[in-house]
Amino acid sequence: MELIRAHEIMLTHPKHQQLPCAPEYAFGAAYVADHFCPVFEASIPFYDAGFFHADAVYDVVSVSRGMFFRLEEHQARFAKACDTIRVKNPFTREQEAAILHEMVARAGLRDAYVWWTVTRGMPPMGRNEMVHPEKFENRFYGMAVPFIFMFDDDQRACGVDLIVSRNHIRIPSRSVDPRAKNFHWLDMQLALFEAGKRGGEWAVLTDADGFLAEATGANIFAVIQDEVVTPDAGCLEGITRRSVFDLCEELGIPSSARKIHADELRTADEVFMTTTAGSIMPVRSVDGKPVCEHGGAGEISVRLHNLYWEKRWSGWHGTPVKYEPMGN
Repeated sequence: MELIRAHEIMLTHPKHQQLPCAPEYAFGAAYVADHFCPVFEASIPFYDAGFFHADAVYDVVSVSRGMFFRLEEHQARFAKACDTIRVKNPFTREQEAAILHEMVARAGLRDAYVWWTVTRGMPPMGRNEMVHPEKFENRFYGMAVPFIFMFDDDQRACGVDLIVSRNHIRIPSRSVDPRAKNFHWLDMQLALFEAGKRGGEWAVLTDADGFLAEATGANIFAVIQDEVVTPDAGCLEGITRRSVFDLCEELGIPSSARKIHADELRTADEVFMTTTAGSIMPVRSVDGKPVCEHGGAGEISVRLHNLYWEKRWSGWHGTPVKYEPMGN
């Protein structure tokens, strides 16, 4: 089975063509605290704790063929993340959605990577007030830019070369809850550099006991004894991860979330990763060893990838972008 070349289709199919927009918004739109602006003009105050201390939560939703994918679920996850780290979104759920719609509309994007965050914001200047979360001025930022693929069509068709990090573990959940999508990426970034040194293209981290947590910016899946499995803890509860469970049910493939030791990944029948910026990404090797006998992407991985895009482009869990003219 051939993998649907989603990136190529987005670049060439008329249903993905960018709509007319003001020239300054051609590369994307942003929202900074209280106003819209072209993405290249967006900035944050130096003292914002989101920059200063990586103190923020964020989310990413994708748009394709003019439709947000599972927008309400992304917003619900983001709201929980704000509660987890004790920041208050300055906007209601409805206002937040309106900002996301308008960023996409201003740039005329039919396929978009839509990112937004609430940072801890500006710190209080009074004595002994840093211990009170309500004293901070929490701030909202967002951007909508052309859709970003973590791996291109050729990489996804042949599969990604993955390594299990030996030098780094995922930040423990008791330190930072991974279910709140946050700015703490140093463990994952260092694992990526390790992958580069070891001839890999991407990295997956484990916990301190060698059980899989998550890949850099992605959930990890394995096909073991005809069942699709993914870690049940130590990872973000990804929206694309949730979609895989739905797709498996439709295809009649058993699936579950459970503890998975790294050794199981190395001997799995298939391996793939999932993320908003990459959809379903087959893996061809783990620690230099081919996963499948033919040395490429696994059949189940490709079936799930193709069904994902077929259903998305038919409107599955889609919310049409409001492209009508909006206010300034």
